[in-house]
This record gives sequence, C-alpha cells and structure tokens, in this order.
Amino acid sequence: MVKVAQVDLRIEKNRKYLQKELRIDKNFDILERHVFYAGTDMSFYMVDGFVKDDALTRIQQTLTRIEPEQLKDVDLFTQLLRTYIPYVEIDTSDDFDDIIDQILSGPVALFIDGIDRVILLDVREYPVRSLDEPETEQVVRGAKDGFVETIVFNTALMRRRIRDRHLIMEYVSVGKRSKTDICISYMEDIANEQMVQKLKTRLEEIVVDGLPMADKTIEEYLFKHYWNAYPLVRYTERPDTAATHLLEGHILLFVDGSPSVIIAPVTFWHHLQHAEEYRQKPMIGTMHRFVRHIAVFASLFLLPIWFLFASKGVEPPHYLQYIGAQESGQVPLLAQFMIAEIGIEMLRMAAIHTPSSLATALGLVAAILIGEIAIQVGLFSSEVVLYLAVVAIGTFATPSYEFSLANRLWRVIFLLTTAWWGLLGFFGAVVVWVLHLIRLRPLGVPYVWPFLPFSYLSLGDIFKRKPIPLQERRPAALRLKDRKKT
Repeated sequence: MVKVAQVDLRIEKNRKYLQKELRIDKNFDILERHVFYAGTDMSFYMVDGFVKDDALTRIQQTLTRIEPEQLKDVDLFTQLLRTYIPYVEIDTSDDFDDIIDQILSGPVALFIDGIDRVILLDVREYPVRSLDEPETEQVVRGAKDGFVETIVFNTALMRRRIRDRHLIMEYVSVGKRSKTDICISYMEDIANEQMVQKLKTRLEEIVVDGLPMADKTIEEYLFKHYWNAYPLVRYTERPDTAATHLLEGHILLFVDGSPSVIIAPVTFWHHLQHAEEYRQKPMIGTMHRFVRHIAVFASLFLLPIWFLFASKGVEPPHYLQYIGAQESGQVPLLAQFMIAEIGIEMLRMAAIHTPSSLATALGLVAAILIGEIAIQVGLFSSEVVLYLAVVAIGTFATPSYEFSLANRLWRVIFLLTTAWWGLLGFFGAVVVWVLHLIRLRPLGVPYVWPFLPFSYLSLGDIFKRKPIPLQERRPAALRLKDRKKT
C-alpha cells in the first residue's frame, strides 16, 4: 500500500518537501511567501496568475492585525478558520498529494508552524473572455450570452436559468497529470438514473495523462465508436439550449477549458434542431425546420441522384427533363465532383485559418477561381458548379458542425458507389447507411428513434415545432428504464 505523505507539525520540514515536489527553484510562476503573523511562522504557496490579488491582500491585512495575546489559551487553527480569515471558500487538508493538486489548480495553501493541517483558500481567478454569443449558434432574437472556457462560470449560467433544488452538479477529476475538472449535470427527478450512473462509471474508468482536446477527448473515451463518423453527443455553446435539454431529461458534461457543453444522449434528429426555431412563432419555426431538413438531405443525396440522371442512363421524369450535363466539360463528371469536393474542403480549412480581415478577399478569390474561370477553361461544367453550390449551402445550413462533416463523408461514399455500380450501387449504399444508423445506440437510446422503435406520438416533434405550452411531455426514449445495450 502506498504511503500517503502527511503534513508535519514543523513548518521547516513542510517547506523542504514542497520546494522539492513543486520545483519552486525552477518554476518561476509558483510562489512561496514566508510571513509572520500573530507570533507564528506561516507560509503561503500559490500559482501566480490564478490568485485574486485583492482578496489575498485583504486576508493578509486581517492577519497582520492579530495580536498574540488574542490567541492565548485558544486553538489558533480553529480561530483562524472561524474568526480571522474573512473569506467564504475555505477548506482544510492534511494530505500532501491533495494539497499539491489544490495548489496547482489555483487555491492558495497556508501552512502554520506547529499545526499539522493546511488551510486552503480558493481565491483563484482564471483568465476568462467575455460571455459573448457563440458565432456558430446565433439567433436573431434571444440571449446573447454563451459558455466560456471556465467551468464555474458555465455552471453558474445553468443555475441562473434553472433555480431548482433537483438540479445536480457533480464534480469529477479526469487525467493523471492534467487533473481536468469535469461537471456532470442533470435533473435528479427527470433524468434516467441508469444513464447517469453509466456516464459516471465510464468517466471513472478513464485512465489517461490528460485531456488535450477537452470535451472531444471525453467523447471518444465515453462512446468509443472510432470508425463512426456521426456524433453520438451534441455540442452547444448556448446556455438556453443546454437548459432546455436538461429539462427534457438529458445529461450535460462541462469540461474545464472548453466553451462547449456535451449533451447526451442524443438522436439523429437532435442535430437538426436550432434555437432560432423556438425564437419564432410555431408556424414560422415549423417552416424553418422543414426547410432545414430539405437542405440537409439535399446535401446528402442531390449529387448522387443528379449523377444517376446525367451519366448512368437513368431516365428522369418528363417534368425533370432539364436534368443532365448540358455541357460535359473536358473532365469526366466524377472527377469534376471529386475535385470540387476537395476544393470546397480546402476552402473550409483556409477560412478557419484566415484572419477575419482577409475573409472577404478569400471569398472573392474562391468565387472567381472555382466559379467563372473553372467553367471557362472547361474544368467544370456549369451544372456541376450549380449543384455543388446547392449542396454546400445545405451543408452550411446544418446546425451541428460535426453532423455536417459526417454527412459530407457519406455524400462522397454515395457518389462513388453510384459512379461504380449505378442505381444498384446508390440504393445499396443508402441501405448500408440506414443500417449503420440503426446500429448506433448511445447510452441505450436508438439513434434513429422515433422511427425505430416507432413512436407515433413523438414523430411529430421531428417535423414540426410544437408550441411551448405543449412541450411538457418529455422524450419517451429518455424515460425508458430498461436500456441495457450501449
């Protein structure tokens, strides 16, 4: 059994141990401050940059006013905790491993000569940006605040919106070296207990040095499915969206260092919802959802279907006789599509790495090179550019970024199988795609629910935006208590 290092009564011994373990002589940002208050030798240990200077200064000012006579015949440690340290977030410990972890996380450790316990003052203040509206989930009307990289601010945004005693925020630390803070949040009287326990168990089973990609690393450990392109969780940076899912029975995972909150479990259709639908009247929201579904499925199937009509001898209906390559160009159709797909992906990556001041210039270059000039030199036919533009719009209209990338991959698969085996290849790829989605069951919830298993009452939630007064009925898939498959 590993022996746990305990705090010693002699402060000099404690100082030597910390100087060795924290490498104080090598780390410029770990501060050691020796002080003498109330006739007693004391030491502060902290990480520079995490400490609120004003709060620590006020605590030190209070300690300087303590006279040794005031502490005569009293327990110094107890008096400091209860009377002389004017701070709310205060704790104690006698385990050096825990104390070192706390110091490196931000709290200040106060060692006192003659006392074998340490006072931990949580006066940390992480660097944080403003709570601006997320760029990827904007709405015309509605809240303009968004999650940030500091976990305590994110949980506070949830508490602001749900002031209920059943809202649970459980703390977990993951990573042997990073010791990343993670919060599991759920409504105790609504969420499925088996799902909550399953998530906790999987988090406890994670053995890793650190979480370099924060929430994305957590998703891969929780659900694995490394060769599945579709996201098994939903990410959001909007507190109102996260609060809505909590009240439906979903579970949230807050990971310190990430502005995105993980929502689990989710289905295929959750990735097609957007907050804007609920900021408009039900009829307008339903229209938005209908148009979005058309755009998403067009981004999947439009190119392979047009390819069937244009080059595989499939006769379109009489009212679609205009479909087909009127000008074939100098490059085969399949090669045109693949070149264009790669070009669009290159533009997407370039847009991410391009400063905002140059984004307009990048757009102009892309429009000229991939549009007019590519057609004029015969690289692309005009129809290919047209349908690729429609598909690109459908991809950008997908609310979930991860979901749109998965659809893009499957679109290429549909296109290739159609080019190789024609109509049979297209329908075969679609069947494989559907079977793949059916097999996905994140936390036991079928990914294509409510189609499989079929639920007539829940089917309407997919295609129309119900009035908010009718939203009290929670999704049946989250209420099932006998989900055992993962």
